[in-house]
Amino acid sequence: MWLVCSANCGSTLYRTKLAEVDVDSSGGYLDHRVLQPSYICLGCGAPALDLGAVPEAMREEAEEDAPAASIEVLCPVCETIVTVRVGEDCPNCGSEMEFPAPAQDQR
Repeated sequence: MWLVCSANCGSTLYRTKLAEVDVDSSGGYLDHRVLQPSYICLGCGAPALDLGAVPEAMREEAEEDAPAASIEVLCPVCETIVTVRVGEDCPNCGSEMEFPAPAQDQR
């Protein structure tokens, strides 16, 4: 985790907005759980951002935006080699394509 103030006020103190705190019968701290990661800056009250989560979020977004892999297959009807994505029909004749089974990892 790497929290920073969104207003760049320079403060290094933050408060979680949604957390549960467990205490004993005398009110002493035992444990806590963050229910939803949201923080505010104690210096100015602006929302704080977790820059430590940025690389993972960028990686997930890139995986979602990545185009499906295209492969070259022989059309069983028009007998031409075409480049298609898995699940697409032949662009030449419109027939349903047969895709090879994925390679098995042999150890």
